[in-house]
Amino acid sequence: MSTPASIAKHPIHPMLIAFPIGLWIFSFICLLVFWRGGAEAWETAAIYSMGGGIFGALAAAIPGLIDLLDIPPSRARTKGIWHGVINVVALVIFTAAFFLRGGMTTTQFVLLSAVGVLLLFVSGWLGGSMVYVHGVGVEFKGKDERRQRMDQQKDQPGEPASEQQKQTRQREPVEV
Repeated sequence: MSTPASIAKHPIHPMLIAFPIGLWIFSFICLLVFWRGGAEAWETAAIYSMGGGIFGALAAAIPGLIDLLDIPPSRARTKGIWHGVINVVALVIFTAAFFLRGGMTTTQFVLLSAVGVLLLFVSGWLGGSMVYVHGVGVEFKGKDERRQRMDQQKDQPGEPASEQQKQTRQREPVEV
């Protein structure tokens, strides 16, 4: 695989991100059910799943940082930095909600969790863009092809794409 944090050519970061994403979204759903009159068991489930998401995020952050440090300066690296920063902010929000729960109303707890979930969506979009647009973590045929592709993408944000980039984005129609 093209990432340094991998096991048997499989990157570790994408394997681990499912846990904090799933647990934090489940936690938010449990909080919504509790907030709308559900039993206390929903709040308990929300707190436990939020705590599990915190540990999962910490575990996913380590290989994510290792992979980020391997990306050469490019738009992909810039997106990776924003992806990491937003994830850290989400982690801080969920950690604060977890530890400050006793001093908040249920509405405040729900709102804080909602902000964390919204940040997850933004960060996930950036992470997906790194993979599907820039090819981060994708094994290409040539060893240096990934770095060459990223070097070609060093255009500043907002600049029009080069002719070569426009041509590579065009797809041939598929006959069905």
